[in-house]
Amino acid sequence: MILLVCLPMLVGASLPGADISVTVTGLRSAKGQVLACLTMAKRGFPDCTHDPAARHLVMPAVNGMKLDFGPVPPGLYAVSLLHDENGNSKADMFLMMPREGFGFSRDAPVRFGPPSFKDAAFTVADQPVSQTIRMRYMF
Repeated sequence: MILLVCLPMLVGASLPGADISVTVTGLRSAKGQVLACLTMAKRGFPDCTHDPAARHLVMPAVNGMKLDFGPVPPGLYAVSLLHDENGNSKADMFLMMPREGFGFSRDAPVRFGPPSFKDAAFTVADQPVSQTIRMRYMF
């Protein structure tokens, strides 16, 4: 009897999670691709290089495109996007400013560098989460 009650704990029952989707707006062209990163790590934001658990998506650029990160465990997440227009899979810079488009969840403000994780973070519980991210361009 006790084994049946404890069985979910023994087999690693997970907490319910939810799907995360992102609609991308404001692309200035359909050239290249959109690189997307979803992370729970403050240190890994915005490029996710320090988060081995981050989820990455690479999709052809289409204005109004929808990115689906699938189901994730409950927690605090942030999304960053790069419109990689020339398809070289990196952010091209000019005078320390991005030459290509970028965007962040919650339309986090950009001041003197990328926004903080805190400014872009949103909570995921047990209901699907949908974000709309507007691409921005410096040049």
